[in-house]
Amino acid sequence: MIPRIVHTPIAPRELPKQLATPRRVAPEVVASTLPGPGRDRLAGGAVLAVTTGQQPGLFTGPLYTIYKALSAIALAGRLERERGVPVVPVFWVAGDDHDFAEANHASFLNAAGELVHIVLRERPAEAPLVPLARERCGDEIRAALEQLTSGTPDTEFKGDVVRWLEAAYRPEATVADACAAALNALLGPRGLAVFRAYDRGAKQAAAAWVLRGLDQTLADGYAPVFVEAAQGRDRLEPHGDAWVTRRSRERFARADLERLGREAPERLSPNVLLRPVVEAALLPTLAYAAGPAELKYLRDAAPLYDALGVTRQTPVPRWSGVLVEHRVEKLLQRHGLALEALDGKPGELEARLVRESLSPEAAESFGTLRQEIETGYAGLARVVAAVDPTLERTVQSARNAALAGTQEIEKKLIASLKRESETLLRQISRARDAVYPQGEPQERALTLASFLIRYGPGLLDALGDEVARWADAP
Repeated sequence: MIPRIVHTPIAPRELPKQLATPRRVAPEVVASTLPGPGRDRLAGGAVLAVTTGQQPGLFTGPLYTIYKALSAIALAGRLERERGVPVVPVFWVAGDDHDFAEANHASFLNAAGELVHIVLRERPAEAPLVPLARERCGDEIRAALEQLTSGTPDTEFKGDVVRWLEAAYRPEATVADACAAALNALLGPRGLAVFRAYDRGAKQAAAAWVLRGLDQTLADGYAPVFVEAAQGRDRLEPHGDAWVTRRSRERFARADLERLGREAPERLSPNVLLRPVVEAALLPTLAYAAGPAELKYLRDAAPLYDALGVTRQTPVPRWSGVLVEHRVEKLLQRHGLALEALDGKPGELEARLVRESLSPEAAESFGTLRQEIETGYAGLARVVAAVDPTLERTVQSARNAALAGTQEIEKKLIASLKRESETLLRQISRARDAVYPQGEPQERALTLASFLIRYGPGLLDALGDEVARWADAP
């Protein structure tokens, strides 16, 4: 049974209203796109594009990477029907990114429904910050694949899912290439053009735009441009007629950076604000399917669009949602809970449910006792006040102690019920792991692979249909 898919909107969806003229995509950009129907359409003539993107991740990263791609596909379909021109969904694989700690792990639910973390390896603190486009998966990828394989249930779909990942995530492949290949195999047949923005051809096409960014200085005092230097990918700070790297303090004259643009363009890359500007320069981008953070920085990037003379694409909040599996659904229905009830501090929901499991007689007894304490001590306080007002504080302290004693008895009784309710507590813990693992939204933590192992390609079809309904809604 396919899980229930619950839409959790990021922000109101607004489609692009601006007019846009289709144009041809440069051959270098097309060549940097993985083979498939999407690339064929990019190469076929004048087009528009709906783009999205994400840094590479282990086993395609968290669910929201897939949701971004499906959003771009669905939005492109709607805009093509409405405008009567070809609109291609493009996924920008941000292989320039150097944050290995964000890309080296994946989380999934094992056969028992427990949360499991896979970590490929850690990068030593002193190691250069190499872009993910040059960080190989290494031999550790075999152990990571084995951990996923052994930890997930045996189903009719498991073999295909494991083969899909094994074909992409190979020891000799870079993390960026592996993620791009996996996305292309999964969503390329649905029309997604997977663009390797770190490919040499793409870097050559982007170099002129990146170099223009050198003349812009951001509020933090740095240019919106990175250069790969002695300590890896590094920011550039303007110093007179040159730029100095933030960590290694290497000095680059403009001529040095222009030479890199010609001879080693892979060493230059835009920062998070300049990247969408470069994207809009390389691709005829009509809209960008954006997550919460991107919605903010796309607004912040507005001055760079103006400075470089690039037309800004419309940010559209991507589809966001939760997969509610049957066992979680049953638990919620049994106890009359909403999904949001699982998004709290560990222990809060458990204590509430156990407290509600107290017999009516017990709950009534505690309520009656509290009322009697309040009433009795209120009467005593009046008597004492008439005789010796200095004793009022003593009466108040005695009242508080009596109420505290009652509360302590109730806490101990609930603790005893908790010990007797281990099954319920285990179910709640696993439901929380499934919906808000470690307090995070499901889509930001869990990877798609374990869900595909459980439910097969029908899940991807169901997600695609749900996202399409979202895109087509008025």
